[in-house]
Amino acid sequence: MSRLSIHTKNKAQITMESLYSDLERRIVASPPGLCSVDLLCSFVKMCLAQSCGKCVPCRVGLNQIVKLLEDVLNGKADMETLDIIKLTADSIYQSADCAIGFEAAGMVLRCLEGCKEDFVSHVRTHHCTCNSSQPVPCADLCPAGVDVPGYIALVAEKRYADAVRLIRKDNPLPVTCALICEHPCENRCKRTMIDAPVNIRGLKRVAVDMAGDVPIPECAPQTGKRVAVIGGGPGGLSAAYYLSLMGHKVVIYEQRKQLGGMLRYGIPNYRLPRKRLDAEINAILSAGIEVKTQVSVGEDISIMDLKKEYDALYISIGAHTDKKIGMEGEDAEGVISAVEMLRSIGDGVMPDYSGKKVIVIGGGNVAMDVARSSVRLGAEKVSIVYRRRKADMTALREEVDGAEAEGCEVVELKAPVRIETDENNHVKALVVQPQMISSVSHGRPAPKNANQPEEKMECDLILVAIGQGIVSKPFEEFGIGVKKGAIDALNSSEIMNLPGIFAGGDCVTGPATVIRAIAAGKVAAANIDEYLGFHHEIVSGVEIPEPAYNAKTPCGRVELAFRDSGDRKKDFEPIELSMTCEEACQEAGRCLRCDHFGYGSFRGGRKEKW
Repeated sequence: MSRLSIHTKNKAQITMESLYSDLERRIVASPPGLCSVDLLCSFVKMCLAQSCGKCVPCRVGLNQIVKLLEDVLNGKADMETLDIIKLTADSIYQSADCAIGFEAAGMVLRCLEGCKEDFVSHVRTHHCTCNSSQPVPCADLCPAGVDVPGYIALVAEKRYADAVRLIRKDNPLPVTCALICEHPCENRCKRTMIDAPVNIRGLKRVAVDMAGDVPIPECAPQTGKRVAVIGGGPGGLSAAYYLSLMGHKVVIYEQRKQLGGMLRYGIPNYRLPRKRLDAEINAILSAGIEVKTQVSVGEDISIMDLKKEYDALYISIGAHTDKKIGMEGEDAEGVISAVEMLRSIGDGVMPDYSGKKVIVIGGGNVAMDVARSSVRLGAEKVSIVYRRRKADMTALREEVDGAEAEGCEVVELKAPVRIETDENNHVKALVVQPQMISSVSHGRPAPKNANQPEEKMECDLILVAIGQGIVSKPFEEFGIGVKKGAIDALNSSEIMNLPGIFAGGDCVTGPATVIRAIAAGKVAAANIDEYLGFHHEIVSGVEIPEPAYNAKTPCGRVELAFRDSGDRKKDFEPIELSMTCEEACQEAGRCLRCDHFGYGSFRGGRKEKW
């Protein structure tokens, strides 16, 4: 008889592992707006099923928490019940043997604190605060509230121009977002429960590529009201567009030579071609918007003068100043901020990095942009230095992979210490301190100094990409509130105690995404319209196709292809390729039409106007 045998999985084990994968996808695809108490109860039951039963806190304590949570859900609890749940969870957290017990208890404690309103609502009114407003996931997670299932259905029928019209109802920059949006709409796509999320941005790309020139809607009759928009980036352009459609006269004041903000001065041509950006901006301006470039508000014209001349102001200046590292040698020649470099490229001035060794400090999308641009500008070697792990980088994964494919080196777990210079005060090396990953802080493992000597990385240029700041001083001097360097505005974009002045986008939230700036501009336009005494409505007038429920069969996701890395790194031409019509029709057919089925069938999954 054999002493040992090779372990092989039986049918039950294989089945359970597939169910684990199904459960993982289902959790990832959980839509927003669900009952937190109900979900927590289900999670604790699952943890109880995982328990080995050895220790009392896990075996008995979790079972007791399940019973208490069921009392909350069934209307049998009072406020004292919530105190008992907290006390029980705290006891389990302190005394359970293993992670199954103490992590389950920790989950209960976090939910009790973060979702307190839901628990109290169940106790006092016997119903949840969320069920009455459960949204369609993709539309809800799009900051601008774009009708995602609607335009996907239009792409499936090859009604590309109508798809663009529908997108423009909530987002006047469909081409821009088709090319560079971070697509948060895909994060909770219910298709994930079957296989993988629908390639929403890819389908938007097909719509804008195939639609041709789509005229903007006709503007409402002139109201006689005048609005000044300070800043011609995505937020300012969006606000100006919708206010013009509503019939107000809009004038944009832009500090730079050209409109676009960080779209032009922060995103390279290979990601967002200037010809397409210019065409989209011109479409927006065709609404009758007046533009005044190279005007710095606070210097060339005062905010007081604008307030006197216009009925309302919208401040959307973005975040265009560079942040300093604060280390020795930072002022040396050859140390350049990412903002400065990309701004130069945006104005068509291409630096020559031929034969140079370039180090990029940072781990976000901007760091990837300057690194990949450096390769295209002729750099001999490009190293991206980051104090955390590559997995912790805030840049999109496809951006990091793209940079590596084009020859950039990612040097992780190295913290910049100082910059060494030559006799002419020109940078010659970056000194870094090796790091090791440590305890989790704010949701990410934090680095700490490793017990290793400093290292020297020779270089000719250092590009600093650690974030952007906001020029808020001129506005603060006028009396506009500033908090932690950002303009203090309400969620409605209004400025407290200053009627008629609104603000939004990066200058309020800090550096964020393009779609968030667009959403801020949309909110501001609606509330400025109300402030001016009107209630105009923005509609698309597009009829959405009826769904055909034939999308249940698992089907692979179509990904967008790229030009060969060896070719694309030689120029600034677009690197991403669109889908074919055949691919687009198949991908659009994967959409489960949550606007109609499930929640949409009895609540109505579409906002036809705003």
